[in-house]
Amino acid sequence: MPTTADLLRALAAVLHQRGHRWYVFGAQALAVHGRARHTDDVDVTVECPPTEARVLWSALEDAGFRMRVAEPERFLARTHVLPLTWEPGPMDLDLILAGSGLEQLFLSRANMHDLGGVTVPVLTAEDLVIAKVLAQRPKDLEDVRSVLRARPTLDLAHVRRVLRDLEEALQQSDLLPVLEDLVAAGATGPR
Repeated sequence: MPTTADLLRALAAVLHQRGHRWYVFGAQALAVHGRARHTDDVDVTVECPPTEARVLWSALEDAGFRMRVAEPERFLARTHVLPLTWEPGPMDLDLILAGSGLEQLFLSRANMHDLGGVTVPVLTAEDLVIAKVLAQRPKDLEDVRSVLRARPTLDLAHVRRVLRDLEEALQQSDLLPVLEDLVAAGATGPR
């Protein structure tokens, strides 16, 4: 039976051939930086202008990926997401088209990691915490706790700086308090 690593290998071949920068996030990044958590899909962000998404989508179809929504072009235009199924698995892949700003920062900082025998770019632990604090779903906050426990040397200054910049840009003030509550609860070492 094909594995997540097989899916990533097939995806990496297409993205490498086309020259796209990308990174894995979600549960696979959490397995690298915190703890393994069950998931039904693979989450990837790719640097691809929306105007070139159809060409990328076509290349992915040649590699065994199929769209899993009824009106894919409309869905893509609305969400900047290619919801795919890799048929040999079958396994789902959510391919997010990177926007400017935060996702560009994440792309520039992603590190290569071995995920089951395939080496792929993965979101850094710090950037994973930032993304999870932004999402703030209960499972995301538990993921942050996991990363904070597993990575006591996490660069919290970087995380705080980016969250502060995001609060300013988004005109909100609820990101840093969430992080500080998790840190204060003893999820990590020195503040």
